[in-house]
Amino acid sequence: MTDLRLDDPRLGAALAVLAAVPVLVWQWGFMVDDALISARYAHHLANGVGYRFNAGGPVTDGVTPLGWAHLLAPLAGDSVWRAYRAAKWLGALVWLVGLGTLGIALAKLGGARRRYGALLLVATSVPLGAWAAAGMETGCVMGLSAAAVALRQLARPRLAAVLLGVVAAWRPETVPFVFVLAVAQDVSGPERATSLGIALGPAVAVALTRWAIFGRVVPLAAWAKTPVPILGMRYAVAAFIVLGAGAVLWLRLPRWGRGLQVAVLVHFLAVALAGGDWMPLGRLGVVVVPAVVLVLAERLAQPGWWRWLPLALVLAAPIYTAVRMGPRSAAVEGKREAIVAAARPSFAKSRVVATLDIGWVGAAHDGTIVDLAGVTDPTVAVLPGGHTSKEIPRSIIGGRDVDTIVLLAAGETAQPWFETRWSRWVEAHVAHLPEVTTSFVPVARLSPLTYVVAQRAIDRPQTEE
Repeated sequence: MTDLRLDDPRLGAALAVLAAVPVLVWQWGFMVDDALISARYAHHLANGVGYRFNAGGPVTDGVTPLGWAHLLAPLAGDSVWRAYRAAKWLGALVWLVGLGTLGIALAKLGGARRRYGALLLVATSVPLGAWAAAGMETGCVMGLSAAAVALRQLARPRLAAVLLGVVAAWRPETVPFVFVLAVAQDVSGPERATSLGIALGPAVAVALTRWAIFGRVVPLAAWAKTPVPILGMRYAVAAFIVLGAGAVLWLRLPRWGRGLQVAVLVHFLAVALAGGDWMPLGRLGVVVVPAVVLVLAERLAQPGWWRWLPLALVLAAPIYTAVRMGPRSAAVEGKREAIVAAARPSFAKSRVVATLDIGWVGAAHDGTIVDLAGVTDPTVAVLPGGHTSKEIPRSIIGGRDVDTIVLLAAGETAQPWFETRWSRWVEAHVAHLPEVTTSFVPVARLSPLTYVVAQRAIDRPQTEE
């Protein structure tokens, strides 16, 4: 067998994929509730219900990336969980393909062989492994971003712009990142303008589509969640550190390298202004990590053994995160499956369920769900407060014939039950609504998490005293 040279693209691709696989396998059990929201949309599309979270409900853009649920629909006919599983495999596959392309770019980069050390950022990153197969569009966006920065490095700017266009269309907060990458290329003015148009065109098209269908240019989730600048700044700084993005602070790189540096910094600024995210492990930051890897590789490729030292500093936070968060994040899916199985008997006679965590509830209950966060419900989305602090009016519970509510407790069930210490403000608010305190009784406490299921007393069989 012919020995592979350091600049052989096969070696670069293999090393990049091998760096990602162990942590990907380890974190295969990671998921978030929102993944099941997308899966429910896909399941409804597959069964002719339409682009709706509730059968018979309004058409809403309850999942940020338009087209994601449609992509999953051909594999989502059997169940919500089938759609979710398809999303996991698709995200992981696109991530590995994109990362392999980035490995080829590292091989062609030239310079010292320690440039491949930049892949240690991938190998030690629990956030990358977790989000690659979390069942959301994030894995695909990560892979497309990796392929895009690699193709630009490999002198394929137009193809890179096409992939960046999909990234910007599916993740609106990446538009500044994509803009900087498009204008930072060392090409002629007309070529730069063309790349810019290709990269931003899909995002503009998505915004216009939303305007035509929903009357707004931003996702419904943006209305449901009011940005809080201080929280956004904290989130952005934490994600910047945890993801090892400090590597971009090194200076004296070629023009394209400087463009990558600026693009990454601009992205975290955009994330801060957007108010960050409630999801763990820096979800809104993982999309730019491939650019960080390329910047790091360019620095390591230059002469000087001491260049290993900054790498060690950059890796400190990812390694700490892996030790502290890795075991817990890898076990999330198992807990969600257990909750869904435990909840189904309680929902057997339910018609309308109100809850904040609509993802897993939507996998356990085929009927109507009232979204107390407003992510899929335009009426709730515009209410005052954030997605965990909506001022739900009394009319929501009675006016929509809610017969079951699911609330996350922060302690043991108290007496009376509505005096329980709840995990989030909206749950405490709903639990103390007069319609709830006078008409609902607890019927189940689900484990391994601490959800309380309460139902209207009038809907309970008389034998259940």
